[in-house]
Amino acid sequence: MQLLEQTVDDSVFTQHESEVRSYCRNWPTVFTRASGSWITDQEGREYLDFFAGAGSLNYGHNHPELKAALLDYIADDGITHGLDMATVAKGKFIEAFTDKILAPRGLDYKIQFPGPTGTNAVESALKLARKVTGRESIISFTNAFHGMTLGSLSVTGNSMKRAGAGVPLVHATPMPFDNYFGGVVEDFAWFERVLDDSGSGLNRPAAVIVETVQGEGGVNVARIEWLQALADLCRRRDILLIVDDVQMGCGRTGEFFSFEAAGIKPDIVTLSKSISGYGLPLALTLFRPELDVWTPGEHNGTFRGNNPAFVTATKAIDLFWGDDALSREIHAKGARIDEVFTGLANTYDGISTRGRGMVRGLVFDEATAAGKVCASAFGSGLLAETSGPSDEVVKLLPPLTISREDLDRGLGILSDAVKEVIG
Repeated sequence: MQLLEQTVDDSVFTQHESEVRSYCRNWPTVFTRASGSWITDQEGREYLDFFAGAGSLNYGHNHPELKAALLDYIADDGITHGLDMATVAKGKFIEAFTDKILAPRGLDYKIQFPGPTGTNAVESALKLARKVTGRESIISFTNAFHGMTLGSLSVTGNSMKRAGAGVPLVHATPMPFDNYFGGVVEDFAWFERVLDDSGSGLNRPAAVIVETVQGEGGVNVARIEWLQALADLCRRRDILLIVDDVQMGCGRTGEFFSFEAAGIKPDIVTLSKSISGYGLPLALTLFRPELDVWTPGEHNGTFRGNNPAFVTATKAIDLFWGDDALSREIHAKGARIDEVFTGLANTYDGISTRGRGMVRGLVFDEATAAGKVCASAFGSGLLAETSGPSDEVVKLLPPLTISREDLDRGLGILSDAVKEVIG
């Protein structure tokens, strides 16, 4: 019997898997297969997926052309595990990424493969910034999320996640993200003041790390002018600017890189999640050539050469990023989500909305309502997660390739869930 035709008793997870598991608690079923924007459990029930692997499945589940490329590669005994050895699969990816992503945007970056996950990319970015500048301190922002390893946690804001470290998280200083004070305090007033004040206690930082849209932090969107001012400040003060595009890159906000709309060129960029196009582990750290001061093997990882991921990543670039068709679709679908969310905010008290492109948040003044809405939506066949410091935001990350029909269907389910919980 094929594996997908088999079933398992869900008690195997509660009895043997660690209590650290989280998503499965909100979606209490056993999933077995997925295609496009749909995921199916072992009882045969189908769910619309507005979670998309936390942004790792921008092109949906098992995209047929990516799957065909992957199956052909495996059937031909292509290299699976390659460390940092030169392989045809990696070479083809580098060519495609350089020619179709970097060059058209006027970006001249070296490409580092730091390991399989986003936190690997962030760790390498922080280490490189410190190595280049000879400084230790990193500036991060309130409500930021950059990963779960110690360096990444040090620049993450969430107190629960930070507490899991069990040791002091040092050499990082948080600053207010855009609109943290609701417009009452002038942007960068505190940041620039402490940089200039010899009595502030702030060491001159090596780098600033920022998300243009804070996904886990509650879909907090930095204004274009704020990002431009931050880039200008870093340039004037000889501070490296790191943009963490792990979740918001690969088209999530409309353009391939989330910082494109601001017209800035970060010194270092981190990518992961959807860069493989298929949900396979892959991460990149991009940086200006003059910052490439690594010595061989100084930062490495056993699984940094995931060749099947190079194959699907190359195919995804060829399919989706040769022109601006997908970007236009993302903006149009994002506008549709905003239209529905704005309607809900205008209909019910205590709700607001924010977002860019196809990352959108429905924000509840009563924080517990967000989880109740997601639970109701799950009962009606929709996967959506919460985010924000109090889980007060329903965060939508549907596949970028979702059909208009499925998008409207999911938004209808969500609207009904809001009515049930709030109305």
